[in-house]
Amino acid sequence: MAAPSSEAERQRDKERTRADILAVATREFADKGYTGARVDEIAARTSTTKRMIYYYFGGKEQLYIAVLEQAYSAIRALEKQVDVEHLAPEDALRQLAGLTFDHHEANPDFIRLVSIENIHHAEHLAQSEILAGLADPALGGLTVVLQRGRAAGRFRADADPLDVHMIISSFCVFRLANRHTFQAIFGRDMLDPARREHYRTMLGDLVIDYLTA
Repeated sequence: MAAPSSEAERQRDKERTRADILAVATREFADKGYTGARVDEIAARTSTTKRMIYYYFGGKEQLYIAVLEQAYSAIRALEKQVDVEHLAPEDALRQLAGLTFDHHEANPDFIRLVSIENIHHAEHLAQSEILAGLADPALGGLTVVLQRGRAAGRFRADADPLDVHMIISSFCVFRLANRHTFQAIFGRDMLDPARREHYRTMLGDLVIDYLTA
């Protein structure tokens, strides 16, 4: 029987290999889309082989789904860090909105992956039990905040968490996904650092103004 330390080291090696594959695959799928991405290219840019990628994930489609699962799970995990139970409802909403703003800006590959999966009508996302279970984490914090805001008489009675999620998501995704066409037409870079805080504050204002209208 192998020593416990050897078993632990092998497990760490597996985790590192899997993480390395996912990191490279994320960039490959984000850059080239599901159809254009090649497992051979992913293997060439990692410390593993095509055979090992199939061993860990089963195939190209399963690898792509794993990339989506990791990407969506990351933002859901961040949302859970906001203290929705104790912050003032307005402050909690601004934190949730700002968190999404920061995450999307720091992870442009996530925006590309979402766009690519929409091109495929979410057919891969629909196959994942993990992704199917992320609706509650996405809306759970918003639901708590809206309930508290309504109970305090601060928010409109018909406030719906999915509507608020849509407002936040659409603003943040548009800013990244349409950056280049927007700049080409209007001459303004939506990722200009000089306007970053302006846009971040604008997002919070949009959410609060809607809920208090």
